[in-house]
Amino acid sequence: MVFVTLSMAQPQAGSMHWWVWLAIAIVTLVVGVAIGYLWRRNVAEAKTQRAEEQAKRIVEDARQIADAKRKESVLEAKEEILQQRKEFDQEMRERRVEIQRSEHRIQQREETLDRKLSQAEGREEQIRQKEIAINTRLEDAEALHAKRLQALEAVSGLTRDEARGLVIEDITNEARHDAALLVRDIELRAKEEAEKKARNIIGMAIQKCAADHSAEVTVSVVNLPSDEMKGRIIGREGRNIRALETATGVDLIIDDTPEAVVVSAFDPVRREVARIALEKLIMDGRIHPARIEELVEKARREVESQIREAGESAVLEMGIHNLHPELVKVLGRLKYRTSYGQNVLKHSLEVAHLAAMMAAELGADVQICRRAGLLHDLGKGLDHEIESPHTQIGVDLAKKYRESEAVIHCIAAHHNDIEPTTVEAVLVQAADAISAARPGARRESLQNYIKRLESLENIANSFPGVEKSFAIQAGREVRILVKPEVVSDQTMVLLAKDVARKIESEMEYPGQIRVQIIREMRVTEVAK
Repeated sequence: MVFVTLSMAQPQAGSMHWWVWLAIAIVTLVVGVAIGYLWRRNVAEAKTQRAEEQAKRIVEDARQIADAKRKESVLEAKEEILQQRKEFDQEMRERRVEIQRSEHRIQQREETLDRKLSQAEGREEQIRQKEIAINTRLEDAEALHAKRLQALEAVSGLTRDEARGLVIEDITNEARHDAALLVRDIELRAKEEAEKKARNIIGMAIQKCAADHSAEVTVSVVNLPSDEMKGRIIGREGRNIRALETATGVDLIIDDTPEAVVVSAFDPVRREVARIALEKLIMDGRIHPARIEELVEKARREVESQIREAGESAVLEMGIHNLHPELVKVLGRLKYRTSYGQNVLKHSLEVAHLAAMMAAELGADVQICRRAGLLHDLGKGLDHEIESPHTQIGVDLAKKYRESEAVIHCIAAHHNDIEPTTVEAVLVQAADAISAARPGARRESLQNYIKRLESLENIANSFPGVEKSFAIQAGREVRILVKPEVVSDQTMVLLAKDVARKIESEMEYPGQIRVQIIREMRVTEVAK
C-alpha cells in the first residue's frame, strides 16, 4: 500500500520537497500497520471466542455423559445389592431349615437316650437283685462244699492239703508228660527245618570255597648230595653242628638215613630258617661257624620276607583293608604253623571264606565275618613265644592294634571261651568247626583219640538208667542204650539234652557230637 502511494506521488516530485513525500509515506506506512494489527486482533479475538464456545460445548457434553454414566452405575449397584440381598435371604432361610432339622434330630436322640437310660436303670436293678441271689446261692454252695469236704476227709482219711498235694502231683506228672511230647514234636520239626536250611547254606558255602591244606610235622628233611657231607656238617669235634644248632635253635639229627639230615624243632619258623640255611651251606660248600652265622642271618631275613609276603597275600586275597602291618606279619607266621596237621593260614583263609559266604546268605555283616575269620587264630602265630591260650593272645593283639569290638568278640568267642552274643561270632565259630571237622582236614594222635572216646562213654554212663554207651564215627556220635524200666519214651528227650550239655561243659572237641538214645522193650514168654 505504501509502494502504491509512493508511485502515485512520484509525478509531483518536482513541485514539492522530497522530505514531505517521505513524511507522507511514513505516515501512510504507520496507518497501514495499525490498520493491519487491528484487523488481525479482531480475527484472533473471533477465533478465541469460537474456541471458548466450542470448549464450553465439549465440557457440557462431557458433564452430561458423566451424569448419565453415574446414574447408570448407581442403578447397576442397586440391582447387584438387591440380588445379593435375595441370595442372602435365601441362604438364611435354608440355614434356618437345617438348624430346625438338627434341633429335631437332637431332640429325638435325647428322647432315645432318656429311654435307654431308664431301661439301663431297670436292668441295673435287675442285676443287683440277681447278684444278691447269686451271693446267697454261693454262700449255700460254700457251706455245702465245706460239708462235702468234711465228709470226704472223714471217708478218705486225708486232709485237704494232702489231697490237694496228690492232685497237684498227678497234674504235674501229666503236664510233664504232655510237655515232653510237645518238646519232642517241636524239636523234631525245628531240627528238620533247621537241618534243611543249614545244609543248604553250608553246602553252598563249602562248594564256593576250595582251600587246599598240607599236612606238616615237626621235622624237616634236607637231602644231601652224598654221605660225605654229613661229616662236613658235623665239623671238627662237632663245632659246625653246634654252631648251626645254636644260631637257629633247632636240633639236627644225623643218623644212618642215607643222604639225609633231619631238622627237628617245635617252632616251625626256626625249623624253616635252619632248613634254608643248611641247604645254602650245602650248595656253597664252605661250612664253618662264621659262614654258618652269615647264612643263618640271610635265611632269617628270607623267611621274614616270606612271612610278610604270605600275610600280605592273605589280606589281599580276602580284600581286607586297613590292617595293621604287625598283624599282617603275625598272620604270615601262620604259614609255618600247623594244628593237627592242618596249615593254620590255609585254615584261617577257609574260615574267612566260609563265614563270609554264610553271612551273605543270612544277611549278616560280611566284612566283619571275613575279617574275624581271617584273624580268629592269630594267637597261634605267637603261642610258642607267649605263655597263654592262643585265643587270649589273639584278643590281646587285636586290642593292641585297635581292631573293632565286633572282630575282637568273634576272636574271643570262637572256642566258646565266652558266650557269643552276635550273629557274626556264631558264624565264625561255625565256619571254624566246619573247616576243622571236615574229613582229611586234621589229624589227631591215637592217644588223644582214644582218650576222647573214653571220655564220651564215661559221660554217657554217668547218668542213671544208662545200660551201655558206644562212641562211634571217630567220636562224632555217641549211642546210648537205656533201661526201659527206668527211662520212658518221654524222658528220653530230657536225658539226651542233659548228656549233650554235660559233653559241652566237660569236653573239648572239634565240630559237633551227636547224641542218640535207644530204648528197647523186650518181653519173652515160653509156650509149654
